[in-house]
Amino acid sequence: MLSAERGARANTLDAYARDLEDAHTEVRGGLRAATSEAIETYVAGLTKRGLAPATTRRRISALKQFYRFLLQDNIRADDPTSRLDPPKRARSLPKTLSLEEIEALIGAAANARDRALIELLYGAGLRVSELVSLPLRAAPRPGQDHMIIEGKGGKERLVALGGPALSALAAHIDAREMSLPKAEAQRERAQRWLFPSASAADGKLTRRRVAQILETAAVKAGISPARVSPHVLRHAFATHLVEGGADLRTVQTLLGHADIATTQIYTHVAEGRLKTIVETKHPLAKKPKA
Repeated sequence: MLSAERGARANTLDAYARDLEDAHTEVRGGLRAATSEAIETYVAGLTKRGLAPATTRRRISALKQFYRFLLQDNIRADDPTSRLDPPKRARSLPKTLSLEEIEALIGAAANARDRALIELLYGAGLRVSELVSLPLRAAPRPGQDHMIIEGKGGKERLVALGGPALSALAAHIDAREMSLPKAEAQRERAQRWLFPSASAADGKLTRRRVAQILETAAVKAGISPARVSPHVLRHAFATHLVEGGADLRTVQTLLGHADIATTQIYTHVAEGRLKTIVETKHPLAKKPKA
């Protein structure tokens, strides 16, 4: 159901499978006929086992969706998770990099491919899974300044590209042929991807390899590798947009967030700017004090 109806990716399916397998093993009698008390005892035990709140939230979510499915298919007449409340999500600010650090990172790219990777992660705010899954046909045609990509849940969205990203991508495509494997079978698999790999089984660059590329560039740029990751570049993209005055709805669309509540974490960067706007633009704020 998650795959066919919701378009969930392989990583999501694997995570739900692991969560449900753990619950099935721990809940006496298995999940299908489990009582509310049995499920609540299992969830209470997650904290005692030292699991992180985020993991507990995900396992509760997996259970809720599992029993919702059983209800919809008339396999069960009740939902034993109805009284469960997931632990509150800690509101942590996203890690990011300054513009100067981003420029240093781009300047430290080892070649045209690495530069294009960094430009797309930062300049377009792509998720690393979206980046490595880009087919060659997704590359913008001459005169285009955007790409159509497939994001979470198989949803397509338009991604705008600035001049630096377009230039870096064009340079990568010009040199891309050199990175294709020589063996015919491997070459055929790799040929379809915008960022091919000579060694990966499916022919495309892996997420781990992208992380390694960023680590190498960070060291060369004099930035701690611990502060650099594909998702940090996506955070930097959104943070710098908000700092520059972009509204949250636009940022939500560019990031491909289904819910604007996910995007609202970036409002912290706009607090100073918003205060200045109120103080300088609001008629009562500008009114001289008596």
